[in-house]
Amino acid sequence: MTFSLLAIGMVLASLLIAMIVVRAAIAYAHRRGMMDLPGQRRSHTIPTPRGGGIGMVAAVLLTMPVCLRGLPAAWPATVVAALVVATVIVAAVGWWDDHRSLPVLPRLGVQLLAAGLMASALAIEGMAWWWVPVLVLGGAWSINLHNFMDGIDGLLAQQVIFVGAGSAALAVAVAQPALAGAAACLAAAGAGFWYYNRPRARIFMGDVGSGTMGLLVFALAALFWRVDWHLLWPALILSSSFIADATLTLLGRMASGRRWYTAHREHLYQWLVRSGSTHAAGGACYVAWNLLVAAPLAAMAWARPSWSVAICFGTYLLAIAVWILMRRWCLRRVLHKGRHVVS
Repeated sequence: MTFSLLAIGMVLASLLIAMIVVRAAIAYAHRRGMMDLPGQRRSHTIPTPRGGGIGMVAAVLLTMPVCLRGLPAAWPATVVAALVVATVIVAAVGWWDDHRSLPVLPRLGVQLLAAGLMASALAIEGMAWWWVPVLVLGGAWSINLHNFMDGIDGLLAQQVIFVGAGSAALAVAVAQPALAGAAACLAAAGAGFWYYNRPRARIFMGDVGSGTMGLLVFALAALFWRVDWHLLWPALILSSSFIADATLTLLGRMASGRRWYTAHREHLYQWLVRSGSTHAAGGACYVAWNLLVAAPLAAMAWARPSWSVAICFGTYLLAIAVWILMRRWCLRRVLHKGRHVVS
């Protein structure tokens, strides 16, 4: 009962802290002139303050470590300390970038360092050291892909809610209360931010939030993998919509010889908006995938560990097919709209 009260208290605290700090961040951004202005490569139409992700960062830093250390199946202090330090440095460089743009290399260096801290802590606690480079690359990609996918109102916030809640359910199913409480706190922080970021957004997440959320999603997957390697696959399925969209878009830009690292509007969610969908409708497409495809297939991968790898790969093959079909549909709508305007 005491542990249950602690978990509930931390989840509620995460929600309230996020809402309070985000509300303060709106006023702060207006005072400092931290505004994202509409432009050709952006999907919004009015100046909007950024940096609201600081609310989620504050919430998770004050609640997730308490759950990871204070609930049953607690994690070693080394791992929790590494998670806290990694979160702080990724958030710090993102907060700096929200105020004054930073070059790519310093940001990438901090991202690799943060992922390396998490990987090294897991290795210290028993993971084979040769996995460290793999986790470093995976962590850096997660940080960047969540940054890339933060482009329309509410999209990344709702993904954080879904992945956090799904991870909490998975952790409960495998008797990991500490991990479940931490994941639920992440979902609650996402909900607190979503309240201000839902269409039409009153504030954007900024790099301080998007990069940190990418780190934490990676960290949850790494912790599941450390519990049992079979659990990595349902964890990856939960993030399938974002991983597939970001990865396929990046590969497409690289294959066509374009500067893949520059700002653009070629992710599927951006094509949905360009083709005439509202931000809410675009976000609803990702919700539909998460609830109708990702959630049941993640549950199946958990229930059938011997099939988990095949189910995960099948999920991503399906995601690739849906991505291609949806992108073609958006292109047809854009072309039709252009012909209609000309006529």
